[in-house]
Amino acid sequence: MLEYEISSADTAALLSENKTRLIDVREPWEYSTAHIEPSTLMPMGDVPARAHQELDPEEHITVLCHHGQRSLNVTAWLRNQGFENVQSLRGGIDAWSAEVDPKVPRY
Repeated sequence: MLEYEISSADTAALLSENKTRLIDVREPWEYSTAHIEPSTLMPMGDVPARAHQELDPEEHITVLCHHGQRSLNVTAWLRNQGFENVQSLRGGIDAWSAEVDPKVPRY
């Protein structure tokens, strides 16, 4: 089974090969402030209602938030729902900006 968290560098590598789907669980105002392309906005409170309709349990999914706590909670919830290939972006979009793409604003 996959680790619950994945690094920014490993996520970037998967993205470059189209081997993961990014799900951003922050609020819309946070997403409009800074986001990673191509990510799908699915605020944490919407995940229970949307996950089974919009996500493929067989697909690798990387969940992200600001610093990694909300995404880790969503990752644990999704794993409990049968989504075994889900990982949380360690350090969130803040780590992504610091380690991968400094053009993504930090806030």
